[in-house]
Amino acid sequence: MGQKFYVLIVLLVVVVSAGCEENLSVIAPGAQVVKLAGGFKFTEGPAADARGNVFFTDIPNRKIHKWSPDGRVSTFVDRSGGANGLYFDRKGNLIACQGGGRKLVSIDKNGKVTVLADKYDGKRLNSPNDLWIDPKGGIYFTDPRYGRKGDLEQDGEHVYYLTPDRKKLIRVVDDMVRPNGLIGTPDGKKLYIADLGGQMTYVYKINPDGTLSDKKLFATEGSDGMTIDNEKNIYLTTDAVKVYDLRGNRKKVIQIPERPSNVTFGRKDKQTLFITARTSLYSIKMRTKGI
Repeated sequence: MGQKFYVLIVLLVVVVSAGCEENLSVIAPGAQVVKLAGGFKFTEGPAADARGNVFFTDIPNRKIHKWSPDGRVSTFVDRSGGANGLYFDRKGNLIACQGGGRKLVSIDKNGKVTVLADKYDGKRLNSPNDLWIDPKGGIYFTDPRYGRKGDLEQDGEHVYYLTPDRKKLIRVVDDMVRPNGLIGTPDGKKLYIADLGGQMTYVYKINPDGTLSDKKLFATEGSDGMTIDNEKNIYLTTDAVKVYDLRGNRKKVIQIPERPSNVTFGRKDKQTLFITARTSLYSIKMRTKGI
């Protein structure tokens, strides 16, 4: 009787603890959204470096800016090629989706640009939009087209994978209306991709060769940009920042003064969420952390 009672108590504690953990807010207690900078035309693509700086794009003005932890904003690249999504590789190079230039490029710390991909099957890309780098160094990126379409060479708006050696470009998704935001898990096993045109977000299994399989519906809404935290919550950006758990249940909505476009975790402790939203850059202190 005593042993059964002990086991029952232990199970009860585990269940209650799990429930409490699920009910914890992803936001730090008392934290509020703070405007860090404004006066831009359309901000996008936030990416944090190892020093806590956050880089972001102003697409129409064709610039890449850097926000420093001391609060200063400076221009990192003055002619960005209409850069949109950004992501840092292991070597500290800034990988950028040049939507205007129709290229995926690498930018070193001195601003030198190297083209990584600009064609698939001998035809120019549409307008690379957002990207994620897997643990092997391979690059997934979406290639939609907003605005005029008269000069398109591809047969649709798709998702691609550039192999770690950066020699082969593979089309991995070809059945979306307009793919946009994407993010992968740190173990490199799953990739989340938002079909903004179809207003759905899906999760895929990542195969050893970088191809995708086992497509499943994750959320019944699309997203512009995406990120993930250390508890495997997925952050989508629509009319607000919406946080989903790994089962696809919405657990938090973070309202931003302007419509958000993209999100990333930054500062050295990766416990601040940075949000690009139309003319401004915002942040909020989090309980969860970026990975």
